[in-house]
Amino acid sequence: MMRTRPLKVALLGCGVVGSEVARIMTTHADDLAARIGAPVELAGVAVRRPAKVREGIDPTLITTDATALVKRGDIDVVVEVIGGIEPARTLITTAFEHGASVVSANKALLAQDGAALHAAAQEQGKDLYYEAAVAGAIPLIRPLRESLAGDKINRVMGIVNGTTNFILDKMDSTGAGYQEALDEATALGYAEADPTADVEGFDAAAKAAILAGISFHTRVRLDDVYREGMTEVTSSDFASAKAMGCTIKLLAICERAADGGSVTARVHPAMIPLSHPLASVRGAYNAVFVESDAAGQLMFYGPGAGGAPTASAVLGDLVAVCRNKLNGSTGPGDSAYAQLPVSSMGEVVTRYHISLDVADKPGVLAQVATVFAEHGVSIDTVRQQSRQDGGGEASLVVVTHRASDASLTGTVEALRSLDTVRGVASIMRVEGE
Repeated sequence: MMRTRPLKVALLGCGVVGSEVARIMTTHADDLAARIGAPVELAGVAVRRPAKVREGIDPTLITTDATALVKRGDIDVVVEVIGGIEPARTLITTAFEHGASVVSANKALLAQDGAALHAAAQEQGKDLYYEAAVAGAIPLIRPLRESLAGDKINRVMGIVNGTTNFILDKMDSTGAGYQEALDEATALGYAEADPTADVEGFDAAAKAAILAGISFHTRVRLDDVYREGMTEVTSSDFASAKAMGCTIKLLAICERAADGGSVTARVHPAMIPLSHPLASVRGAYNAVFVESDAAGQLMFYGPGAGGAPTASAVLGDLVAVCRNKLNGSTGPGDSAYAQLPVSSMGEVVTRYHISLDVADKPGVLAQVATVFAEHGVSIDTVRQQSRQDGGGEASLVVVTHRASDASLTGTVEALRSLDTVRGVASIMRVEGE
């Protein structure tokens, strides 16, 4: 039988995502009630600009006092979609203290203070759900921490930022330069006026921290994630990638060490073979590739941003939290029991594509090969081509076998000291082979 007293929901933030959450709660009220076993009622909406017209929302629900809203005592679930660190962190912990569970889409806060928030939820016996914090509408967090709870995840590699994937896909498919592709992404609304968080990898790094923590049952903070943006990727890099049968993606990669004793998390552009499932992810879509012992290889794909897709993930969490509330239970909390150390980027092992500008004269290749050998980096292929414009320079492209990032860094530093090396034009990791 359905409970008649509604479960009350407080909404913090009513922007692109928050307004969609409110709309779906209203238009799908009967379906949500049937799925939960009780009606859900929007009891208050905290905003910064109360004068703004918000279609479909009762104006009497609007308040600028978010603290008073979460302290009411009759709120069952707080949905936080304001983003940022403060006041979101204080509002969430206050919600726990006053009897509410929390659904959040706040990747930055969870990446920085996820452990403290989980502890606060557990202390009060409340839920903390955040499916919408990573990859928008794609069901990912719940499969990782519930469906694969009995498996051992070894690697998670994904495209978790739609803006950067749109830009790189446009560069790949049309030959556009970075700025031209960014301008188009901005015009279409995929990129913010200030795209730094996306193109410099900050957004993806926060998501990588969350994914690594869940996948490896250990504490991974944003500061633990190696981050490298994609602003230096050029048309020449794509030409080199195509010559290798690859494309370029900005990847978030979380790995368990071969001996199982540590983990790494990193975000950077990388070449991946066209045969890899992630290579075919186009436009502003997201995809995450998971490798585990028992399940093998799994692919999660879909829209990774936008009001309606993100609201879909928020509402999925809301249904789960409300069901738990009715059952007098809570869902899976923090599972960071492993406490594995997070290794530095220098310990990561992969292949590399290095493009050098060198003097076009005999003996250069031997000098370069000697530097690689001295640093323990084995060369797979070499391609040298004289510049058509002359000038006594040539382009030298070296693709290595697998080597540590520290070894590669030492190699590049030594190469830069050679008189015959005029410059290191590009360094790109090669993943997914």
